[in-house]
Amino acid sequence: MVKERARILVVGGGYVGMYTALRLQRKLKAELNRGEAEITVVTPDPYMTYQPFLPEAAAGSISPRHVVVPLRRVLDRCHVVVGEVTSIDHAVRTAAVSTLATADRGGSAELFDYDELVLAPGSVSRVLPVPGLAEYGIGFKTVEEAIGLRNHVIEQMDIASSTRDPALRDAALTFVFVGGGYAGVEALGELEDMARYTARHYHNLRPEDMKWILVEATDRILPEVGPEMGRYTVTQLRRRNIQVLLNTRLESCAGRVAVLSDGQRFPTRTLVWTAGVKPHPLIAATGLPRTDRGRLRCTAQLTVDGAEHAWAAGDAAAVPDVTAAEPGAETAPNAQHAVRQARVLGDNIAHALRGEPLETYAHRYAGSVASLGLHKGVAQVYGRKLKGYPAWFMHRAYHLSRVPTVNRKARVLAEWTLAGLFKREIVSLGSLEHPRAEFELAAGGKPPHSPSDDPKG
Repeated sequence: MVKERARILVVGGGYVGMYTALRLQRKLKAELNRGEAEITVVTPDPYMTYQPFLPEAAAGSISPRHVVVPLRRVLDRCHVVVGEVTSIDHAVRTAAVSTLATADRGGSAELFDYDELVLAPGSVSRVLPVPGLAEYGIGFKTVEEAIGLRNHVIEQMDIASSTRDPALRDAALTFVFVGGGYAGVEALGELEDMARYTARHYHNLRPEDMKWILVEATDRILPEVGPEMGRYTVTQLRRRNIQVLLNTRLESCAGRVAVLSDGQRFPTRTLVWTAGVKPHPLIAATGLPRTDRGRLRCTAQLTVDGAEHAWAAGDAAAVPDVTAAEPGAETAPNAQHAVRQARVLGDNIAHALRGEPLETYAHRYAGSVASLGLHKGVAQVYGRKLKGYPAWFMHRAYHLSRVPTVNRKARVLAEWTLAGLFKREIVSLGSLEHPRAEFELAAGGKPPHSPSDDPKG
């Protein structure tokens, strides 16, 4: 039993944050009922985004609201606070939290006291100092970015269909993706597949008019599925007239012109940046031990090395891989490890509060699956290689089994079923991003938003 009241603060509502809090409210059910423990989750958004479904959401195969899991419904025994942790003083165990209320009244951040700290803020896009990238680049890490990118692609097709300017048409139909990891390849594959289907409904557009380009700085893409499957993916993408440029870097995108390290230049109105992630900036503000790459230095029990009552897992944590043959190896920062680490993390916090020995996190990487569009995919699972339809089916089956809650599983499965029976939706709802534009115009204010005013444009 917990001998004294335990205040547990979970920073972040992603994979690790949500699953840790979910595990804790199950393991500490009796203590929560007696008031001997309380769990507070601080998160920028009141939902967890299931990121493997973002490419399908961008392609219109899944509704955006089914890609996210509402935290207040799942974590019904936790106190969910929508806000940002701006700083942590672990010596006195307090965290400064900026909430919507503090931002609205312009006041200082609120201080939250805690006894046990779980750091799971995740990661942010690693943006390099490329000229023009901050002005014209589009990310692909949130559901808002995924849906915004879908709207944007269809809007570019509308622009190309309605202009007589060949330069504008060419730029509108050129789509550049930088980064050959999961996010870049899956987003490119799904969106190209969606745009190819959409083009049949334009009287003056053909799939061959569009130019899709994947830029990767290393010599292969999708390293997680192995060299053979990576080469297969390159071959399949090129058969769809997608240019895959390996050992190539983006030097500049100023003036809406993508300039590559091999000298090629592509006027484009769409540049999607998926070239890696880095730990959340909050990690640097904690003062806790970090590795050279900026991740929290952790033990195999998921405690922060050298800091009592501090725990971490996921993208922001460097967790030793005890199953690896080589010494000093760390677990990969991916969803497969994050979900499993969260379970051990929740159990270990409960063990620590009860004075019980801690468990060691040990999980051998099972493999990877990736979708390349409808009925197309690659996979390497437990040493077995799959491609084409079987890999695509395994991709859907695996992620359907992993998406949280029966409610979400049923809704996603229903949408997939309906998508197989009816035609795709090809509507762009970009106006949703500026809902007050029409009212402002009617009120005599500024004119409605136009694509030319938007750097994503």
